[in-house]
Amino acid sequence: EKTKVLEREKIMQTFQDITSRLEHALAGISFDELGISDEVREQVELVHAQFKRAKERPDTSDDILFNDLISAYNSSTNDNVDPDIIQRLSEKLQLVTISDLNQESLILHEMASGGDPGAVVENMSMLLKKIKDFVQTQDPIGIPASTTNPSRDENLTSPVVPDDFRCPISLDLMKDPVIVSTGQTYERGCIERWLEAGHDTCPKTQQKLPNKSLTPNYVLRSLIAQWCEANGVESPKRPAQPNNTPATCTASEHSKVIELLQKLSSQNLADQRGAAGMLRQLAKRSAENRACIGEAGAIPILVSLLPTTDVSTQEHVVTALLNLSIYEENKARIITSGAVPGIVHVLKRGSMEARENSAATLFSLSLVDENKVTIGASGAIPALVLLLGNGSQRGKKDAATALFNLCIYQGNKGKAVRAGLVPILLELLTETESGMVDEALAILAILSSHPEGKAAISAAAAIPILVGVIRNGSSRNKENAAAVLVHLCNGEQQQQHLAEAQEQGIVTLLEELAESGTDRGKRKANQLLERMNRFLKQQSQAQGDVMAQAHVQAQTLPQAPVQAQADTQLEESLPPTSSHLLPDTDEVNDH
Repeated sequence: EKTKVLEREKIMQTFQDITSRLEHALAGISFDELGISDEVREQVELVHAQFKRAKERPDTSDDILFNDLISAYNSSTNDNVDPDIIQRLSEKLQLVTISDLNQESLILHEMASGGDPGAVVENMSMLLKKIKDFVQTQDPIGIPASTTNPSRDENLTSPVVPDDFRCPISLDLMKDPVIVSTGQTYERGCIERWLEAGHDTCPKTQQKLPNKSLTPNYVLRSLIAQWCEANGVESPKRPAQPNNTPATCTASEHSKVIELLQKLSSQNLADQRGAAGMLRQLAKRSAENRACIGEAGAIPILVSLLPTTDVSTQEHVVTALLNLSIYEENKARIITSGAVPGIVHVLKRGSMEARENSAATLFSLSLVDENKVTIGASGAIPALVLLLGNGSQRGKKDAATALFNLCIYQGNKGKAVRAGLVPILLELLTETESGMVDEALAILAILSSHPEGKAAISAAAAIPILVGVIRNGSSRNKENAAAVLVHLCNGEQQQQHLAEAQEQGIVTLLEELAESGTDRGKRKANQLLERMNRFLKQQSQAQGDVMAQAHVQAQTLPQAPVQAQADTQLEESLPPTSSHLLPDTDEVNDH
């Protein structure tokens, strides 16, 4: 591997050629013709951006390494070699101990045994000798040279980490990148600390987060690993997930929980109501309480009381489950206890407070991906749509966040559309005082990627509303509105929707969004502008064809008057016939 550094120009040119060809190939992909989804398209564009950056930006660390090698080669004796250069070469080539050097020497001998070693192997042998002399001088017992001079700047030859691989919060290379609901990617630990501090906005864009769910960015994680391997950087290890198990509750606290569970299991309605209320409060106070209550076996008992006809008890029970679900292990306990049908029952028939908290519970449970399928199959989605349409302000918010999270799973999108979600979302967009515009657009953006969702949005005459959002909405809302339009202006009704959007004055708005919008908003705006330009070009061409055809027809029209004039002259030259002597019909009738 070390000898390849000496063939720098040849290898560099090979990589540059491959990079350029891959970048050119990705740039030529026709996403519209292939029908690629927005999610896949964005990942391809991310890879394309990396290739483009690699093609345009030289690797300065390789330049430094090459210059150091040349300097070492040009020095006839070890005394003439700058020790700093030799140390940098030792560290960069990972030849920092006598053992490393001996192993490299063996590899060089193996290469030479196959025939003429050539200039590269000879030069590498010379370099190994200089590094070995330096290492023995600095550290005769074989400790890595880098440890003998702690004040040395170890980052002199570190490769430049691409901006897309750095966490916007810490600016460090990401180990466990996750996507927040605004589409931005952060290091998991950094964004979790941000959210735990009470923030509800995206650190980079300052937009309000519709929800606090974190989705692993597997593609970016893979790209980072590949970049590390290509640049000789140790691939970042994902931090071990912390053991979130809180401290075990005390014996007295455990006894108190057991006492409450006994009352909860009794047939006395007042005891049930009081115990459910106390458990609700305890679960709200601390993680230790949530763990203690869950481990004590409270969840199955609470689930059994969900169908109760006592309003207060039902409110306490479903809210206690909500509070308990915050603790990860309790999520599994709630699902395995068969709680979802009972929660949906409360969502349909409970008081407004109970409906609000049942929706919030479903959202909390849906943060686990496999639970999205379970909840979607339970009949929860139509009940959530109903709450979104006729619930309180808080109920609408809870329903919207639950629906957003559930609809991340493709199989739930059609259910939401068939439940009548799209007309309600569009109505919320027109009611700016409802404070639900952000949530409504975020859900529409998800649904528009589904065939049924796209058809429902199209049938609801949404174009003017979406253009209005791009004209007057926030940056995040403009981005989501453009994302919906990208889906609508593709496929069978593309021409119709583009024409309608053009009539609404969207072209200027898209140009502004492409210039000053969010990163995702710019991409969506540029996609729409490309389609609009093709549409306008086709229109202009069609109009030109019509005008050309009309011109051809106009050239044949003057022949008719000439023929008529000739007929008149011929008629005047003929003698009058009996028909010329007859009076007009009107004259006969007057008599």
